[in-house]
Amino acid sequence: MKQLVSSMTIHNNIYNVLLIHGFFPFSSNTSTTETGSSLATWIIALSILASTIMSMLAFLGISQGMQLRIWKNQVESKLRIIEGYVREAESSALELLKSSGARNPQDVVARVKDFFMIGPVTIEPIDIIRRLESIIRTGEVHIERIVKDSLPSSISEHILKNTVTLLSLLNALNTIYKYLRHLLLLGVKSKNAMLVAQVWMMMPLYLRIAKAYREAVNAVSKGIPIGDSAGPLAAYKIAMESKPLSKMKEIVKDTVYGEYNYEDRRLIVVKAKGPGSTVGRPGEAVEKLLEDTTIASSLAAIITIDAALKFEGEETGTIAEGIGVAMGDPGPEKIRIERLASKLRVPLYAIVVKMSMEEAINAITQNIVEGVTKAVEKAKRIIKESTRPGDTIILVGVGNSIGVGQA
Repeated sequence: MKQLVSSMTIHNNIYNVLLIHGFFPFSSNTSTTETGSSLATWIIALSILASTIMSMLAFLGISQGMQLRIWKNQVESKLRIIEGYVREAESSALELLKSSGARNPQDVVARVKDFFMIGPVTIEPIDIIRRLESIIRTGEVHIERIVKDSLPSSISEHILKNTVTLLSLLNALNTIYKYLRHLLLLGVKSKNAMLVAQVWMMMPLYLRIAKAYREAVNAVSKGIPIGDSAGPLAAYKIAMESKPLSKMKEIVKDTVYGEYNYEDRRLIVVKAKGPGSTVGRPGEAVEKLLEDTTIASSLAAIITIDAALKFEGEETGTIAEGIGVAMGDPGPEKIRIERLASKLRVPLYAIVVKMSMEEAINAITQNIVEGVTKAVEKAKRIIKESTRPGDTIILVGVGNSIGVGQA
């Protein structure tokens, strides 16, 4: 009854406003001439009418349903774009596998496309690093085995690594697409406008990430260095500018090192093995090196160089210097270096080259190359200022070595 009275009151108010301003021909308060000349009055009346209608729609819940449909349509249009990215990545992976002579390429893509890893239990933190490391490495080895078993035995190692990375990009794109679709369908199914609104508001960010992955597919399939190759490239440059004491050789899986003389110091350079797409195992490599007591006893510094995400407004290629281990590792590799440095009381110096997330996984740009050059000069300065002749320094070029070979 209250709703009916409220509705009648609203209609009466509208009627009175229209009658006062002469919108009915039988009104005795105004003339037809005055009605036609009063444009402002029409606008006011129509505004009142529109706001009343909107209030009634909101009161009845109709406007919320309309807004839900609008959000749904807009999210679906963005999802179709991401779905297209997934198909493009899948086509690129299939093309690379076929050109490499893979057996059953469709089966390989299907297996890796929905591959997942379950993280260790965190409620009990004891030994969590080793458990995490075991899961990560098992996953890496498993995917690599799937791809390797499908390719001819004569295939080069860097093609194998690039194919694995390309399939990982496909997996990431597919996960983003399925996650967003899940949230949208769940929100529509449960008529939860807030859930759909959250997806709608986050879509520009997710679309930006998906587009970056899509563009990375092209760089990886061609074996072009990417922004994240800044660390290995810096290691390569400083090795080339130093006097070699030994050739680079593999010390642990996918990771190489070489010894050089720089300003009468023993410089040990560590990087992921190139030119295939891999980040290697830099932490394990440093741990292996320090098993040599002659290196451990004379170690004066550990320097890490890596790519880092810039803040919006910062210029690509700018560098920053700090203390600690510059490494985007989930934990297992980074903590190895931290523990060793703490045990030996050796300072940790970090140098980063700033770039956006898109630039980190796409083809390397001139600004990043210039930043790498600056990072090398910064590393040389740290070596001169913080160590003495006769000391040993370990320099680690952290990042993806795609397109970056050995010195």
